[in-house]
Amino acid sequence: MAKLPLIVGLGGINAAGRSSGFHSYKRLVCDALQDDVMASTWQDLAQRMGLDSSDINADIIAQIKAGTLVRHATTFDPKAVPFQRKAKLTAGAEPITFQLKKSKLPHTIPANWSLTDIDNKTVTVTVEGDFDVLINDAIDYPVSSAGNIPTGFDLDKLYNSRSHPRGLKLTVYGASDALNSLGVDWDSILTLINPDEVSVYAGSALGQVDENSFGGMLSAYFKGGRVSTKMMAMALAEMPADFINSYVINSAGTTGTNMGACASFLYNLRQGMLDIQSGKSKVAIVGNAEAPVETGVMEGFRVMGALAEDDQLKALDNSDSVDNRRACRPFSSNAGFTMAESAQFVVLMDDELALELGVTIYGSVADVFINADANKKSISAPGIGNYVTVAKATALAKAILGEGGLQHTFVQAHGTGTPQNRVTESHILSEVAASFNITNWPVTAIKSYVGHSMGAAAGDQLVASLGVWQHGWIPGIKTIDHIADDVHQANLNILTDHQFVGDKGQEMKAVLLNAKGFGGNNATGLVLSPQQTLMMLKAKYGASVVNTYQEKNSQIQQTAATADRNACAGDENIRYAFGNAVIDEAGVNISTEEVRLQGFANAIKLAQSNPYQDYS
Repeated sequence: MAKLPLIVGLGGINAAGRSSGFHSYKRLVCDALQDDVMASTWQDLAQRMGLDSSDINADIIAQIKAGTLVRHATTFDPKAVPFQRKAKLTAGAEPITFQLKKSKLPHTIPANWSLTDIDNKTVTVTVEGDFDVLINDAIDYPVSSAGNIPTGFDLDKLYNSRSHPRGLKLTVYGASDALNSLGVDWDSILTLINPDEVSVYAGSALGQVDENSFGGMLSAYFKGGRVSTKMMAMALAEMPADFINSYVINSAGTTGTNMGACASFLYNLRQGMLDIQSGKSKVAIVGNAEAPVETGVMEGFRVMGALAEDDQLKALDNSDSVDNRRACRPFSSNAGFTMAESAQFVVLMDDELALELGVTIYGSVADVFINADANKKSISAPGIGNYVTVAKATALAKAILGEGGLQHTFVQAHGTGTPQNRVTESHILSEVAASFNITNWPVTAIKSYVGHSMGAAAGDQLVASLGVWQHGWIPGIKTIDHIADDVHQANLNILTDHQFVGDKGQEMKAVLLNAKGFGGNNATGLVLSPQQTLMMLKAKYGASVVNTYQEKNSQIQQTAATADRNACAGDENIRYAFGNAVIDEAGVNISTEEVRLQGFANAIKLAQSNPYQDYS
């Protein structure tokens, strides 16, 4: 019988705040929750944003709200984006002359330049004819909205992060946050499993793109800079997994990333799920970290017509000012998506190990379905693959939950806020709902709150969905005031306000996470509620085993709650161990039965039998 991959930890950071403790979720539905429930979240956000957390008053809450969710971009100044203009200088009555340090002379002196020494270090340059130059400028960028992490949250203060790309800083924080949420020390888990029974699937869809990585490396020569030794290695798309293995959890297990554009998180979730189901791993850390709020990256999407530009938003509102907060408007009159940054990680665990440890079960991954679009006119346009993935996930939900249980599911739509997405995705959901006799399928889209974090986007969806089973509210799409005329609504309930679905969300048995990526990368994941998961575990292992688990879990919950309270007060454990307990060849002992590694309690077992003996 396949193992059920349980979600036992979650962590990260996006425009709504910290993921563990469900603080980012609570920020989404803050207007529906009681003051006492929100108190810890306001304190946590105040800590992260460098505000006074000792006296959370109305002014502090107003500052927190203004500095979170989609808003005016903070990683760059949209009013002063550095730009270089090409120009040709033409001499007047006299040749063009200027002074220059000899060290700054070009390696190849242009044929129309004449040099005259001024002293040992300086020359006068005389140019006969035209002179091509680049003139430094600063432009008003057409897009000013973004889903940046909370204003004031200084990633550089977390750990010794010198020269690390922003996406890797987000990785270290997000992975640490996920491990802190477990309520069990990571090293104690390692004593119960073999070193190769850990999987890490983490990456970024775009790679690392800032000045410390690809951005700096590719532009260095053109800007008179230099390429550092770290840029190439740290720019790679799988580097989040590499950082987690080496510096966060000290793992010698399976590693990598599976890329599928904006569906990448679900691709990685599927890899971790398969490792747990097959028994290859007992624990899998999966996730994505993305830091694409860079004008070079944004320009690539903008010229495709994908981003919501300021003038378009003004036209939608018939206004002279931009409403940055409402830049992303899924399923309504809209103009494009809003770029965002995020790091989201979940810890999956073998069901037997989870019951033994007593870790909290936040849900389980039933399956993730991935299908391509086949032949289509444009590689970036949506196609037929997403019909297949949504239909497969819905069919599995029906098989697990039954006809009646299927009515108690909801959908986290990809919901980018583009005119094309609102038509195509709503048609897919409406058609599937009709085919499976779902009469009023709740549909939401949290990109309206946190923007589109590319490869991490489905992680944002998952964390928000798990929050529903803690506090009972499905976040509605609050940035819209109507559904567009071309949106398909039959059999759907596209939520324009928060919907209460019972204490701890008990009315909802599962969620479908939907993601559509450029190039035809479609993925839909089916995630089961913690209540549904426990019911299935009871059927498999018996009531006595689950009762014993719940007794253990009470202490685990207390430990995790203490860690969360400490983090809200500013005391959290950022796991980053560079150069600690390094294992070299002297720490490896190999026999025909096993490989033993220095510092690990258990050995890696080697194959002793032929798994293909039936073919012999």
